[in-house]
Amino acid sequence: MIAVESQRTRCSISPSTASRSVPAGRESETAVIGGLLSCTVPDERTTDTLPAQVGAFNACILHTSTARHREEASTVHTVRPAPIDAIDARLLLALAENPRGTALALAERAGLSRNTVQARLTRLEESGVLGSVERRIDPAALGYPLTAYVTVTVVQRKLDPVADALAAVPEVIEVLGMTGEGDLLVQAVARDADDLYRIAGLLLAIDGVERTTTALVMRRLVDHRVTSLVERVARAR
Repeated sequence: MIAVESQRTRCSISPSTASRSVPAGRESETAVIGGLLSCTVPDERTTDTLPAQVGAFNACILHTSTARHREEASTVHTVRPAPIDAIDARLLLALAENPRGTALALAERAGLSRNTVQARLTRLEESGVLGSVERRIDPAALGYPLTAYVTVTVVQRKLDPVADALAAVPEVIEVLGMTGEGDLLVQAVARDADDLYRIAGLLLAIDGVERTTTALVMRRLVDHRVTSLVERVARAR
């Protein structure tokens, strides 16, 4: 993963075959630790690129903004669906095994009646247990093979307008409120490194955004999965 942080910018990239040209008058610090090349550039209000040869990618995004004091973190409100029971879990396992199965096929697999399956599927969808089919679409198939996670620090009184502005960026596919160093975790997709640079600039230009840190996903090691958790609920009696 390539990590890029604003303010007193620290970039980490592996393998350590990265280079960066620093204009005269700008000091820089570099160190190689555990095969990672870390560079700190004590400069603000700059936007740069960090060329690097990492796998199939040849660019790292580097963008900064003026550091300002953060206000207290706002309370995060999360809407959670009602807990499911063992019967729901059996139905979900059957659905995970055969997502395009008919109500009759799911009923046979889960050992339930068709009416029960239809009623429970409707309830699971309405309660938010079953998410949108949109979540199953791979952005790479749409021409967006790069995925990045952007940690965003915002002015707290402008949190809602910032969220609205992020929702208006088509390449932003998810935004989560967080505790910790940043306020928001933004998942974005891009066509290539130049496109990601453009998107990073859009996020940084949003009124109320103080600082951003961009991390480029290099490989997915574990796919999204909840089957083992569903199986645990299904075994509960």
